[in-house]
Amino acid sequence: MVLCALAFLGGCIALTAWQEPLPLQRAFIMALMLCSCGVLLLAFGRFASGLVVGGGLFLLLKSVAVLKLRYLDSQLMPSDFIYYVRTSLIDTLRHYPHLYTVGLALCLLLPPLLYLVWRWDWRLLAGLRASRALPIRLGGIAACALGFWLCMLPAGPFARAHARNAWQKMSDDAQLTNFFVNLRDADVQLPPMASDEVAERDWGATASGAPASRPPPYPDIVQVLEESTFDPSNYTDCNVPACRVAMFRPDARTRGHGVLRVHTFGGGTWVSEFAALTGMPQDIFGSGGMYAPYVLAPNVHDALALQLRRLGYLTIGVYPTGASFINGDNAYRAYGFDHLYGADELGLEEWEESDAQMFAAAKRLYDKLRKPGQPVFIMILTLNQHGPHDHQPMNKLPAPYRNLLRGLAPGMALNFDTYLSRLHDSDVAMRGLERAFLDRPQPTVLVHFGDHQPSFNGGIRDLQRNTPPALAPYHDYLTYYMVKSNFAGPPLPAYPMLDIAFLPGMVLQAAGVPTDAYFTASRELRTRCSGLYDDCAIPGVLASYHAWTINRLHVYQ
Repeated sequence: MVLCALAFLGGCIALTAWQEPLPLQRAFIMALMLCSCGVLLLAFGRFASGLVVGGGLFLLLKSVAVLKLRYLDSQLMPSDFIYYVRTSLIDTLRHYPHLYTVGLALCLLLPPLLYLVWRWDWRLLAGLRASRALPIRLGGIAACALGFWLCMLPAGPFARAHARNAWQKMSDDAQLTNFFVNLRDADVQLPPMASDEVAERDWGATASGAPASRPPPYPDIVQVLEESTFDPSNYTDCNVPACRVAMFRPDARTRGHGVLRVHTFGGGTWVSEFAALTGMPQDIFGSGGMYAPYVLAPNVHDALALQLRRLGYLTIGVYPTGASFINGDNAYRAYGFDHLYGADELGLEEWEESDAQMFAAAKRLYDKLRKPGQPVFIMILTLNQHGPHDHQPMNKLPAPYRNLLRGLAPGMALNFDTYLSRLHDSDVAMRGLERAFLDRPQPTVLVHFGDHQPSFNGGIRDLQRNTPPALAPYHDYLTYYMVKSNFAGPPLPAYPMLDIAFLPGMVLQAAGVPTDAYFTASRELRTRCSGLYDDCAIPGVLASYHAWTINRLHVYQ
């Protein structure tokens, strides 16, 4: 039995730890597995049982991770065991009924196998009196638990396994490493809050909401998240005509535009998506906020799409990946969307779509789904500017964009020229989107914004830019926003820097629709703090605002 258990543990290590792509990650998972087996071995007091259960748990975790990646196209996250099981497990099994067979087999086969192992197992310390065996077992359990804890420390012996950005933790092939290093990052903390009395005093006047500024029928709203897009003319070395692009410039239809302050750099589109739909930056919830589609979205009870749906809008999301990517379909359902259409439903090749293809697909959906008299809110994500920007040589770029910028190092020049080439395509596509939705009688608001800056392999941080001194501390977190409409309306307020969390309120204001208590309070916070959120200079205002919106209005529970 002991030899069989050792062989089983070896097989589990081969199928779990040894499947991680890097040696350090293999050692990390193997160390966690051995510490877990040690705890179980001493807790059970049986050798084979501890090894079989410990190794089996890691094998089961790996199996679940593989199944989720295969069928749902996303990594296994610690939060899945809270949010996904609670919200989506039954629906998933309904779509993949053969998974029932796997679950049934596990339920039927595992108990008798574990019983047989337990029944014929070698009992540890059986010859010692209980008074002597118990301290040894407890000390061993404590030592193994301490070893597990040390392995999980971000500054511990496996610090390099922990030191990876959020995109790597959610997308690469190190499935078990990603799961365990996300355990600590997935913690959600509510922001500091004032007392209910202070919140009532500061925000009670917004409790009744705000009326519409234009009569029904309400306008359609088309919102575009432009992946990794920023205005390049702000960079000192970007001094050629290709750096001045029309999509960043106001025209007669512009209601509001300017600098957008986002809360991520180089990646993490999903957190900009969260803020632009819910009115809350993810970082007010601590490190766990970075995993917003998993850990925050299920608890959201007010958002832009939810507000519009209550006003009678049809709410549609359009994705350039599979709808389930990074828990997108579940998150969008929580945000208030009637449906999220992924690349497969759109007939597109995921990750490879141009902006023009995404916009054309969105227009086809709009024409197919709209009903007379019902306004439509459609949210479109693009991927045209997704990194890397140096995956092909300079001579593969369109001729006008080869060696366009002078004075930059070759690697940075390639990144920037590639960006400008793609930006040109996005600019042309945006003009087409304006023709499709603004050159028509149907009242429409068109919004587009950059979700974050690309990193250009980290080099973009060192480039000189023409940022006003007051905004210089935020220069890595500045993109743009543009709000247009094809009907007359007052201009939107202008700010030196608009936090992305206020973008949904700006959209509602441009559309002239009524707002509930939450978005009325959000608009008031924007006014008091001059477009800032985390960085608001008024002492105590955020604490009372969060007490009002979270404790009183329950926008997040």
